[in-house]
Amino acid sequence: MAGRVRRLVQKLSVVGAFSLAGCGAVGAPSFGFFGTYFPAWMLCALIGIAAGTVARIFFVAKGLTESLPFQLLLCTAIGVIIAVLAWILLFGL
Repeated sequence: MAGRVRRLVQKLSVVGAFSLAGCGAVGAPSFGFFGTYFPAWMLCALIGIAAGTVARIFFVAKGLTESLPFQLLLCTAIGVIIAVLAWILLFGL
């Protein structure tokens, strides 16, 4: 019984160590904006939302709305791709 408890504690320790591996003392990247700090992911999310909106406007202007299926999924994917690229280019990996 004691051996099973010891193995369980060891497994939980490993899981705990892996779950804290992403935490660092540096903190999340942030930038000052009008005297307050905003997280960098919020900026990248806004860039992605703008990119998805621009993609939707482009599709409507070019008349592609009739021929493109799953437009919401497509515009969302474009926004996510642009947001991730902004994150990588602006703040590194």
